[in-house]
This record gives sequence, structure tokens and C-alpha cells, in this order.
Amino acid sequence: MLISVSSAFEKELGQRAIAIARTVAQLPDIRDNVGRPGGAEIIQPIAERVRLATNVDYIVIIDMNRIRYSHPSESLIGKVFEGGDEKAALSEHEYISKAYGVQGYAIRAFVPIMDEEGIRQVGVAVVGILTPTFQSLLKQYQGDLLWSLAWGLLVGLTGSIFLAHNIKKQTYNLEPYEIAKLFEERSAVMQAMDMGIIATDEAGRIQFMNKLAKQYTGVGEDPFSGHLSELFRDNWLSSLEDLNRSFIHKPALVRGTMYLVSLHPVYVQEQFAGAVLTMTDHMEAHRLAEELTGIKSLVDDLRAQNHEYMNRLHSIAGLIQLGRTEEALQIILDETENEEHLARFIREHINDYAISGLLLGKYAKAREAGVSFELDPASHLDQVVQGLSSGDVITILGNLLDNAIEACAAQQGEKRIWCRINGDGSRLMIEVCDTGKGMNDEERRNMFKYGYSTKAPDGRGIGLALVKEIVDANQGIIMVDTKEEEGTTVKVEIKRTRGDRHD
Repeated sequence: MLISVSSAFEKELGQRAIAIARTVAQLPDIRDNVGRPGGAEIIQPIAERVRLATNVDYIVIIDMNRIRYSHPSESLIGKVFEGGDEKAALSEHEYISKAYGVQGYAIRAFVPIMDEEGIRQVGVAVVGILTPTFQSLLKQYQGDLLWSLAWGLLVGLTGSIFLAHNIKKQTYNLEPYEIAKLFEERSAVMQAMDMGIIATDEAGRIQFMNKLAKQYTGVGEDPFSGHLSELFRDNWLSSLEDLNRSFIHKPALVRGTMYLVSLHPVYVQEQFAGAVLTMTDHMEAHRLAEELTGIKSLVDDLRAQNHEYMNRLHSIAGLIQLGRTEEALQIILDETENEEHLARFIREHINDYAISGLLLGKYAKAREAGVSFELDPASHLDQVVQGLSSGDVITILGNLLDNAIEACAAQQGEKRIWCRINGDGSRLMIEVCDTGKGMNDEERRNMFKYGYSTKAPDGRGIGLALVKEIVDANQGIIMVDTKEEEGTTVKVEIKRTRGDRHD
């Protein structure tokens, strides 16, 4: 601030000095006597009167040889001017300079003195005003500076408090490091999602894409900030205009692959701010749905049953072609009797068609795997426990039987599973035993955890986790008895709770 004040002050002094110098250069007595012998006696009194009247520090008149004709220190009159900044003035130039003279640093104005006709230069009028020191300026403006600083501090403090409050309000009272942490966490979460995520502003310009979305749309690793219509050129998403209307799982073909696309509008302080699109691979979603609903297991069972029937038909056809019709007939009677006996038992004791179909399917699957399947004669299911659906029972029973069949199929020696199911509406009990490989301590501890699997890489560790979830949700219990190389017994029991009674 002081530097700015000093600069403005010096500029003002320069303008004042050059105005006085112009006046002095026009005085006839000075113009006529500069450069003449004895001229100093006339010029000095005039220059001093003007100096005192105008309150400048010095007025010096020099001739073309730089000889002084006036000076506040009369001892310097008649001597050569040695400022070094007067050369241009001797060539008819008018200017202001700052230089160190006899009395110290000064703002000096140089104005040429011309003869009466204004044709020939006869000398130079120099007016000097000493520049104040930094300390003198500080002393002179001390009061103003203090007041300015006080007011500036008050205004700045008030403004900073208001600004900080406003910023805090806009950032939900979060500190900068907290905002940075939230941003990093949000980015990490978005990148970790197993679906493509695209965020747009209210105009449809893309603001964010996670790695999976870039992979699905083929934009590569480089940031993409174009419009949504530029990203999806060959399907209905290219003409999507109303981002304020949500939809879920609409199919869209992108680069030859079918995806399920969902749109969710985003609002900030009740104002529409953009939208989030999610992309899920249609085949992956279909596979997962089959896994969760048990459809995949039922399809596998039907495939196994069909395969078993085809084997029998091939055997029968071969015997007939060989003319061994009696043996072919005996196979038909044996198989029919076995199937009919099991089907009749299930039909009479299991009062649920979906569960009956599951048991028949698992029987066929076990036979295909070379595993003996025995359904306990004491089994009966009058009705499912209130609070459970047939789908829940299918999930529990199907997963237990699948694991038992797979455990036996991988084992040498006897391969046998035994199953019992009992239910009367108030209680459900399912017990499955196998002579498979059993489980070690680690497998026993982790068998109900999501994602844990001892199967091939395509095993996802979902089945038993779903069983545990259903049992826990209905306040049931699971008991597991296992021994390596000998087999495993799993027993599930669910009772109707008081909250389910409708008396």
C-alpha cells in the first residue's frame, strides 16, 4: 500500500514540478540573461522568489554549457551541473526524472529555455522537489494506514466468516479433506460395482463412467465427456431425451451384446441435477437369476432325467435289434416298477407338486452320477410351514441334495444318499445324509459363507448361503455332522413361530 501511495505521490510531484519549470522558462528576465556574463545576479533572486513562493526545494537555471545561474546554495552558482540526467534537456526535450542531486533524491523537471523568438535554445530550467523517505511517508500516513488496516481487517474478517459459513452450508459442513476422502471413496465404490455406471448432468452430458461402462461401450480408458447420444448411436438410447423419467431393466443392444439398462434421475435440493444409468450384461443377469431361483438346478435335473431315459431307450432298442425281446421287456418292467414305486410314494406322501418334481429330478440326477438315492419311507409333507414358500423349500432341499450328490460322485467306493422330509404346517424337518468325502474344519467353518466354494471355478458359493439365509429368516436351525472320507449329514428344522399363528 505504501509503495502505491509513494508512486502516486511522486507522479503528482512530477506534474507540479514541470508546471513550475515551464513558467520559469518563460520568464523574460531569465530567458534574456541566461548564458550572458553577470546573468546570475539577475536570475538568482528571481529563481529564489519563485522557489519560496511555490514551496519547491530548488530551482536551477543552467546554460548550454551546464553552468548554474541559480541554486539555493549560492556557492554552487557558476559551477557545472553534474546530475547526469540533463543531457536530453539540452536537446530541447522536456521531461521528468528521479535522480540523486546535491540535496538528495529528488523529482526533477527539465524544461528547455528558448530565446525570445523561440528558435534557439539558450538553457534549461530545472525544478526539483525532494522525494520523501519511506519512514517519512509512514509517519505522515500512519493514522490513515491504521484506520485502513483496521477497517480492512474488520471487513475481511466479516467476509471470511460469511464465506466460510456459506461454503460449509454448500459442502454439508464437511472439511476439504473429508470431501476429498468422500470423492475417493465414491470413485472406488463406483469402479468396484459389477455393472456399468454412467452419470450425466441435466443436459445429458456424461460426467462419469466406471471401467465396466467404458468396457461395455468401447470408449477405452480415456475420459469421455460427450453427450449420451454420442455414446449410444445405434440403439434407442441415442434418442433418449427425458432423463427425468426413470425406468428399470430395459434391453438395449450395444456393440452386439444385449444389456439391461436402468435410468435413475438425480435430485439435489429438489432440483433435477442429472441421471445415473446402469448397464448389466443380459446373459450374466439371466444366469444369476437362474442360480438364485433354483431354475438352473431344475433344468439340470430335467436334463439328467432325459439323459437317463435316453440311455434306457438305447439299451432297449439295442436288445430288440439283437432279438432279445424278453430281456428288453424285463428292463422295461423293472424300470417302470422302480419309477412307478418312487412316483407313487412321492405322490402319496409329498403334498406339493413343485417339491415332488424336485425329488424326481434329483433321483434322476443321482442315478446319472452313479449314486444311489433313497427317500426315507417315513417321509411326508402335508403342507409347508406358514411363512415359507414352496420356492424356499426347493432352495433348501435342492441345494442339500446337490451337494450330497456331488460329494458322493467325487468319492470312490459306496455312493449313497439318504433323504427324509417331514412337514405338517407347524414344523418342517429336512435331513440329507451322504457317504461322500466329508468336510475338513475349514470347509465346515465356511460352508455357509457367500462366495465360498470347493467346486470348479464356475462354482459361486451361493447355494448353501441361501439355505442359511432362509433358515435364519424363519428362526430355524441347521445341524451339520461331517467326517472326512466318511460322509456328511445336514439337518434343517424350522418351526412355526407364535407370530405366524392366526388363531
